[in-house]
Amino acid sequence: MTGVFNGNTPFQLSSSHDKRFRSLPPTEMLPRNETLGGYIFVCNNDTMQEDLKRQLFGLPQRYRDSVRAIQPGLPLFLYNYTTHQLHGIFEASSFGGSNIDPTAWEDKKCRGESRFPAQVRIRIRKQCKPLEEDSFRPVLHHYDGPKFRLQLSVPEVLELLDLFTENGSP
Repeated sequence: MTGVFNGNTPFQLSSSHDKRFRSLPPTEMLPRNETLGGYIFVCNNDTMQEDLKRQLFGLPQRYRDSVRAIQPGLPLFLYNYTTHQLHGIFEASSFGGSNIDPTAWEDKKCRGESRFPAQVRIRIRKQCKPLEEDSFRPVLHHYDGPKFRLQLSVPEVLELLDLFTENGSP
């Protein structure tokens, strides 16, 4: 693939560079006129314990720009796609960034690099029972069938907070 730099100097882009550093398509992003109200991070049964032990949530590189918008105090949730449950209520205890802890979820092929470098430190805001997918899914913005947007609007967060409150403590 060839690109143009400085308007007239051609240069080569590798396809692996494109895949690794591309950002989210518009369908996966909150519209520009909406305020970021919260964020859903994703895990499975294998990564969930590391998330909670390290008090760190992470996503793949393509989420880097959207995770950088996270500020301390922002409500966060953790979706376990193995169990189809949403866990919460967490909050950011740092600004979102890249490789806050590069040893977390280490890439076996690239030592010292995280598989999930778009990261934020977290703390528990309120421990609640996890929500089953059929209870929280109607609240979220969907695209491409069953997929849902990870960036949350303020109304989406308020609805999720209500659902967690109704669901009670563990």
